[in-house]
Amino acid sequence: MIRPDIIANRKAKKYSPRVLMARALWGGLRLPLFAWTPRPLWGWRRTVLRAFGARVGRDVHVYPSARIFAPWDLELGDACAIGDRAVIYNLGRISIGAAATISQQAHLCAGTHDFRDPAMPLLKPPIDIGAGAWICADAFIGPGVKVGGMAIIGARAVVVRDVGADTIVVGNPARVVGRREVRS
Repeated sequence: MIRPDIIANRKAKKYSPRVLMARALWGGLRLPLFAWTPRPLWGWRRTVLRAFGARVGRDVHVYPSARIFAPWDLELGDACAIGDRAVIYNLGRISIGAAATISQQAHLCAGTHDFRDPAMPLLKPPIDIGAGAWICADAFIGPGVKVGGMAIIGARAVVVRDVGADTIVVGNPARVVGRREVRS
């Protein structure tokens, strides 16, 4: 049996010096410049995210309690929203399309480890959330997942595979339960 080489994993260089500096700066400034701001200061938080390298569209609403790991690896389309206590763990790039909603306490996780390799190297597969998609409360979106436009990920669903456009999924693991049909 091959055992994980935890020592090798801890010694591995996972981030460039530039990213380590950005992480330290964001870690020190996130609370006073972002998390402690009053809820209606959407524009201020957009400005702070842009200052840290995020690509942020118009009229984006990010709640102050949202936890964004790396703004420089975040793309937010026009009019999208990230709710209270949502976790955007973007070790890899996370893109959230226009008018998409990430509800309270949802967790987008763009990082994992290659468990087949004894050194368990860090992997950073991107996550793409399509325009108009709704990630409901407490849902989990795993590394490398693409959620199609207008899809709905039900509350507390666990998504580890791509979800097509206009598809509704629920459960753990997520399973298709229907199609989203928007009334005109």
